[in-house]
Amino acid sequence: MNTLLYALESYSAETICILDTTIPADAYVTLDLSKENKDLLNLDITDYTICQNYIDGVLTSKKGVIAYGGYLEHRNLYSDKEGFTSNSKPIRNIHLGLDFWCAAGTKVLVPIDGKVHSFKNNATIGDYGPTIILEHVLNDITFYSLYGHLAVDSLLGLYIGKDFKAGEVLATLGTPDINVNYAPHLHFQIIKDLESNEGDYPGVCAEARLSFYKGNCPNPNVLLKLDLSRN
Repeated sequence: MNTLLYALESYSAETICILDTTIPADAYVTLDLSKENKDLLNLDITDYTICQNYIDGVLTSKKGVIAYGGYLEHRNLYSDKEGFTSNSKPIRNIHLGLDFWCAAGTKVLVPIDGKVHSFKNNATIGDYGPTIILEHVLNDITFYSLYGHLAVDSLLGLYIGKDFKAGEVLATLGTPDINVNYAPHLHFQIIKDLESNEGDYPGVCAEARLSFYKGNCPNPNVLLKLDLSRN
């Protein structure tokens, strides 16, 4: 295990819930949006209303409030979005973070002490919309966490270097018109090297680049420790 993975694994033995503290860990249920999911074969999940209806069905059947998953998931979710399917570049369809699908306006919590590195409204269709990146130091290792698909007012009052303590409210989730055409959700990603990016970093990659991004963007659940086997 590399040093960052070890630091993330060692940070806490307990589950860290990344959304509203009134929502308990057992209300988080797993969601499969991969292209291998046969339930999605006849659904156009690029339409956020259809995607939301499917998610609502999963939440109802599993008695959950938040549906989560998606790390290294191969998805068709981006097939209608120009920046992911350019004829001149490899198709990007492998998701590099964890998604948490729940109601717009839900509070986003900071999982570990950090400070604002950068923020930006990435308003192109299919992008993150309002985005915040925090910088963290753990066991003398610097790394970053990215929070995408936020409400616009989440960026108000921010400044580079602003400190946040674990458990504090960082932001709230945006609506589809603000998060640029997705059902409401949080994209949470851990990044070792931002490669000079500010307020943005790739959240989806092509197969040819998977080895690099898998190493640079470890599974966020190593830190959060949500129980994937429970449901």
